[in-house]
Amino acid sequence: MATKLTDTAVPRLVINGKFLQPSTSRSGVYRVARELLVALDAVLAANPDLARAMPCRVIVPGGQDNDLRLSCIQLEIDRGANELGPLRRRLHGALWEQLVLPRRARGDTLISLCNIGPVLHDDAYTMVHDAQVYSSPDSYSRAFRTWYRFVLPLLGKRNKALLTVSQFSRRQLDAFGVAAASRINVVHNGCDHVLRLVPDPSKVVAADLAGKHYVVALANKQPHKNLAVLLKAFQSPALSGTELALFGPAKREDFERQGLVVPPNVKFLGFVSDEQLAGLLRQAAALAFPSTTEGFGLPPLEAMALGCPTIVAPCGALPEVCGDASLWADPHDSDQWTRQIVRLCEDEALRADMQRRGWAHAAKFTWEKAAHRLLETVIGRSLAETGLMEPLRPAKQVPQPSWYFPAPARESMSLTPFSFL
Repeated sequence: MATKLTDTAVPRLVINGKFLQPSTSRSGVYRVARELLVALDAVLAANPDLARAMPCRVIVPGGQDNDLRLSCIQLEIDRGANELGPLRRRLHGALWEQLVLPRRARGDTLISLCNIGPVLHDDAYTMVHDAQVYSSPDSYSRAFRTWYRFVLPLLGKRNKALLTVSQFSRRQLDAFGVAAASRINVVHNGCDHVLRLVPDPSKVVAADLAGKHYVVALANKQPHKNLAVLLKAFQSPALSGTELALFGPAKREDFERQGLVVPPNVKFLGFVSDEQLAGLLRQAAALAFPSTTEGFGLPPLEAMALGCPTIVAPCGALPEVCGDASLWADPHDSDQWTRQIVRLCEDEALRADMQRRGWAHAAKFTWEKAAHRLLETVIGRSLAETGLMEPLRPAKQVPQPSWYFPAPARESMSLTPFSFL
């Protein structure tokens, strides 16, 4: 028989809301935190007994995300954060996080979801997504990696426990001395947020990609993102009729300054909205993800959920996250990337099989499941044992959205602009 926790045994939670500031909304880590917050709110709203026993609030420094709607978690705006003035802005919220937030959260359990949290608050959990400031230092500025290398071990010692997003990151954080693996709990990301999007075809049309074979990848010049192998692969005559569509901040000249050759069949799309990216993925031959390390690797799962096959390097957490639902290519062998892309462009049966595998695999990663795991870590036992809510049922395969089309129908779809791709 389940034993209920007493009200005094269940902590009051405070979420470090720095990720809700509008200026940081595009960061991948911050956006993961936002999805986890929304899922946590939904779990609490669906379980009133748990919500009453474990009050939860999120504190945002000096501003808020106007699109956020919470029904159960209290939203507090710290207007006084602006009083820290230019120094606060120069440190990107570090002073507020380290000095102000601990006072505002005194007596409560503090959860920080974006790699860094206040060192001075002992009753705390911090989600550290990866150990890449140690394993891939060249991808970060000296100031950034110095700050992280200083703070992370302190959090590892002072927090009740650390959170991370994969078993790979857990092992890495242990190996680099941030915290012992026994003090790190894994909370996998979800990817079902992409099913809420209405894909927008505007970038497909504007880039003249409609009806063509193209591969989508992230335009990022950080060394561990390894775009060099894709640029070399697309120099192959075998891909002369296929385009590489790069979205994100990096430009052609950024790679040319690195001494890389950018072939003519590479297009730089710049920043794209979530809806535009969904539109690109819905018609792409594949998402290519050649990273040499990743703490999790959310883009391949997002692509799978949208019916886009993925080609991934077997590095970091990617084998753990992608399982048997991706094609694989050596991160240093451009010929392997060429061959896998050609296979997906030419073999419709393979493409359909990878779509089915990807869709089924992505359905296992939900934000509801992540929120349950987070709460179980903080409470210290299974939520079912608290008697405050039912156990999480095994995830069912999410029904295909109304805009989903299997591969054969995709070829006959009209590209006249309308509400989805």
